[in-house]
Amino acid sequence: SRTGSFLWTNPGFWRARIDGQGSYLRFRKPSHLPSPHGIDSGQRVCLDPPTKPFPGDEDPCEKMKIVNESFTKGGSGSVKLIPDNAEDMWQLFNLLRVDDHCEAVTFRKVTRGGVGAGGDSGGRGSGESERIKVKLKVLVTSVTYDGDGEAIRVKGRNTTETEHVKLGAYHTLDIDTQRPVTVTKSLWDTIDVDRLRYASSPTANADVAVLLITEGLANIFLVGASVVSHQQKVEKQMPRKTGAAGLGYDKALSTFHKNVLSAVLTKVDLEKIKCLVVAGPGFAKETFLSWCDLESQRFGSSSASGNVSGGTSTTTTTTTSQASSKPDQTLGTFAKHRKKIVQTHCSSAFRGALKEVLETTTVAREIGNTKAASEIKALDVFFETLSSKPDRALYGPAHVFAANELGAVETLLIQDGMFRNPDANQRRRWVALTEEVATAGGTVFVFSSAHESGRQLGEITGIAATLRFPLPDLVDAELPPIEGLDGLAVDANEA
Repeated sequence: SRTGSFLWTNPGFWRARIDGQGSYLRFRKPSHLPSPHGIDSGQRVCLDPPTKPFPGDEDPCEKMKIVNESFTKGGSGSVKLIPDNAEDMWQLFNLLRVDDHCEAVTFRKVTRGGVGAGGDSGGRGSGESERIKVKLKVLVTSVTYDGDGEAIRVKGRNTTETEHVKLGAYHTLDIDTQRPVTVTKSLWDTIDVDRLRYASSPTANADVAVLLITEGLANIFLVGASVVSHQQKVEKQMPRKTGAAGLGYDKALSTFHKNVLSAVLTKVDLEKIKCLVVAGPGFAKETFLSWCDLESQRFGSSSASGNVSGGTSTTTTTTTSQASSKPDQTLGTFAKHRKKIVQTHCSSAFRGALKEVLETTTVAREIGNTKAASEIKALDVFFETLSSKPDRALYGPAHVFAANELGAVETLLIQDGMFRNPDANQRRRWVALTEEVATAGGTVFVFSSAHESGRQLGEITGIAATLRFPLPDLVDAELPPIEGLDGLAVDANEA
């Protein structure tokens, strides 16, 4: 039996923080408990009365929560924060760099001494290994990002005196959502401060779910402001429409549709997203939505059981925060939010078609004036200028720096991978470039390398600019690469 404080609830779920741990647990609400007095799920958690009415409360931590901050822009200091979702984890990954200090709760395996009197270990050996929880502060030596698991691994040397971990010993902190972490820097530059302010802004989110579908193949994506996460892939071997094999086509198609709808109801929280875009080549999207509408009418909102799985399709899943929350949704939920579902055309059902989908008028209207929308528009303007007025658009570090020295940069497009340069001096050059452009009245767009628009910018060196006035001689010049700035500072597995 453990006790904890009740935090919030939505229909069918409770969430609690366990005393002394600082971690959060999520429980399905037992049907026999009308109020939060306790939950029996292999363990008992006694909960205090809720601080908000329920059911139907909104999650109070939709964006990164800043618990405490004590730093000045251009100076040193620290910030304690709690990341809430994949977007926050990506922002935190970009905040952490080599030589920063990172403090968080972690687990360490220690070996206890021999057990039993007189050296008798009771047949269990001379010692036992045990995982204990400790709070460590490390001097960061490397940072890696796991996009599939939405986790960050921070490796560094321990700077905290503790009986379990020696000073200077290497340790890896596994940072997850809903766990507090403190970041201390010797210099908080403009990019860091702007990123932190953006991450904690409640208006920055732009979650749109995208279902790319064609016959026998479907991929589900969740498109945020900075991160595009692959939720699930559904495949089904489809027989020919003609000949003897055609007799099983309708059955196979129905099974495929059931599996796709099951994946959507499991992976996409229709209550929270702005819209679900169903896109693909041909008529597969129309056929799927027509089938869903017929199923909703057949079973009705009140009698829908939500059990739409079946068939023999092959399903590949990517674990994400939405996957772990597993929204309890049925065909009734689908019918209730049917107005959120829009359809559009794209060339394929693979990830590469996402940019086509996000550029459509319907989707652009849904995501509105968000960071993702403005970046997509800025990139389109750059390519249009490069095509129609090539003397007023250029890319590559050497050309962009040269144009900035002439005061010609009107719009700067730069990928966030540039700021992950392990060399502090080189990073400062990138930061100085963005500050100089902004001071001169230009516009700066920092693209996320985890977003489709950022990936496309990365294909042309990760930095580009449109100019206030033509510079034909500079555009045509072959400039030598700038030492240390001729490559993208991005991990190979993110490229």
